[in-house]
Amino acid sequence: MSKAVDTDVAVIGAGAWGTALAIHATRAGHKVTLWARDAATATAMQASRHNPRLPDATLPPAIHVTPTMPTAALLLLAVPLQQVRAVLPLLPPAGALVICAKGVEIGRLAFPLDIARDVLPGRPACVLTGPNFAHEIAAGLPAAAVVAGSDAAQRAQVITALATPGLRLYGNDDPIGAQVGGAAKNVVAIAAGVVIGAGLGENARAALVTRGLAEIARLATALGGRADTVAGLSGLGDLLLTCTGPSSRNFRLGLALGRGQSMADIMAAERAVVEGVPTSAALLARAASVDVDLPICRVVAALVAEDIAIAEAMHILQSRPRRDE
Repeated sequence: MSKAVDTDVAVIGAGAWGTALAIHATRAGHKVTLWARDAATATAMQASRHNPRLPDATLPPAIHVTPTMPTAALLLLAVPLQQVRAVLPLLPPAGALVICAKGVEIGRLAFPLDIARDVLPGRPACVLTGPNFAHEIAAGLPAAAVVAGSDAAQRAQVITALATPGLRLYGNDDPIGAQVGGAAKNVVAIAAGVVIGAGLGENARAALVTRGLAEIARLATALGGRADTVAGLSGLGDLLLTCTGPSSRNFRLGLALGRGQSMADIMAAERAVVEGVPTSAALLARAASVDVDLPICRVVAALVAEDIAIAEAMHILQSRPRRDE
């Protein structure tokens, strides 16, 4: 095995989000190692200084791309949620761990920090989440995000290391609420895309997004999180971004579904992981475990499984029993 690379910040995962975080970390003054599982991908990126998934971004000289797992004071794990459990055991034993993935694990119904506790018991970890598109972070456009975790010292360490004039970071001691918001917004974004793709109008999208936020708040509080977290960057903020921007993979998938494309054709054309697809059913099952009803998530899970048509989905939502908001 090759000797581990020593660096200030290590970003584990060389997709669009990991690459954007690596570029950002250099702006914060760090030497960065970007880990790619595939050796050929690492070699190509190191030589070309580009990632095809972020075509307009150039890797600064302070980034070294390698397939050798690095050691670092700060580890940013930026692989898709469904891969987190497999990658965690590969990490070096030291370094502040920040999971930069959103969603719910299929089968175990675990959020990111649940997985970390399972695989690396006793090791503190936090999540980086919020309304951030990778290409805008890579470009250095103004943004804000949340570092959520129960360890106050670790939150402060991460914020100190990564905050810049262009990226404002907020600490949050409610990782449950932050993780629920980050997972559920992808599912609601698919629904928002379906509404627009099917020509159902902006009124329908506004109503759906608002009721989607209510679903997120119900689940977060039932799991022990706080409603005020859902009203912040990791909930409402992330929801606004993903439900309105065509740069959102989840919104884009819903848009294509609404226009009548099949899931097979949509997924074949999408190069990156669309987290809302596996998350929809997993989130629904997690909600059922605490007896929380998520009607929007339920119809999204049925839509992506192609079990119901859009007209039926709208009928299900519009014909629910009347009640006060």
